[in-house]
Amino acid sequence: MPPRPKARPGDPEVAGWRQRLGDWVEGVAVTRFIIALIIINAIILGLETSPAVMASIGPFLITANTVILGVFVVEILLKLAAFGPRFFRSGWNIFDFLIVSISLIPATGPLEILRALRILRVLRLLSQVPKLRVIIESLLRALPGMGWTALLLVMVFYVFAVMGTMLFAEDFPEYWGNLGLSLFSLFQIMTLESWSTGVARPMMETYPWIWVYFVPFILVSSFMVLNLFIAIIVTATQSIHADEEEQQRQELLAELRNINHRLQRLESKKS
Repeated sequence: MPPRPKARPGDPEVAGWRQRLGDWVEGVAVTRFIIALIIINAIILGLETSPAVMASIGPFLITANTVILGVFVVEILLKLAAFGPRFFRSGWNIFDFLIVSISLIPATGPLEILRALRILRVLRLLSQVPKLRVIIESLLRALPGMGWTALLLVMVFYVFAVMGTMLFAEDFPEYWGNLGLSLFSLFQIMTLESWSTGVARPMMETYPWIWVYFVPFILVSSFMVLNLFIAIIVTATQSIHADEEEQQRQELLAELRNINHRLQRLESKKS
C-alpha cells in the first residue's frame, strides 16, 4: 500500500488551515489517542459476548461503543477535510474508511451478520501502528514470490499424493483411498500433527520401508518450502526499509535544497 499523504510546506493544495489540520490529525498525540480507543473498543466488543456482563453493564458498553465509533467517524471526516481527494491515494486510509463505514451500517434484519464484523475495528491498529504497517506491506510485497513458492509446494503435494494413492490405497484406504484423501493426509504430515503415531507407524507394520516416502516429503514441504517463505518475507521487509530510508534521504535533500535557495535569495537581497 502507498504511504499516507503528508502535508508538505509550500504545497498549495494543503496550504493554510488544511495543512495545519493535517499535521494535527496525523500527529503523535491524536494517533496515540486513536490507538487507545481501538484497544478499548476491542475490549468492549469482547465484553459484549458475555451475557452476564451485558445484563450488568450492557447499556454502558453500548453507549461507550457508540461514542468511540463517533470519534472514529470524526477522525475520518477531519482527514477528508485536511487531505481532500489525496486521502484516497493511501491504501491505509481506504482501509480505515471501509472499516468505519461497515460499522455505520445498521446491523438489523438480513444485515445482522454485520454485528460480528464490528470486531474488524481492531484491525485499524494495522494502519495506526507503523511497525504493523511494515509487516503487512512486507507480506503484500512478498506475495508474487510466495505465489511461485506455493506453486512449487502444490507440485510436490500432487506428485506425492499420486504416488501415495497408487502405493497405499489398497491397504490403507482411510488415508490414501483417493487423491483427495491422499492430499489431506499429506497436509497432516506437513503440519507434523500426529503424523508419526497416526499415519506413519501404523503403516510401517505393513511397509517397513515407508520412511523412504515420508522423510523426503517432510524435508521438502515442512522445512525447505517453509524457509523459502520466510526468506521471501524477510527480503521484502528489507526492501521496504531500504525504500523508507531512500525516501527520507530524498526528503532531506529536498529540504536542504530549499534552505540553500532561501540563503541564496537572502544573500542576493543583501547585495
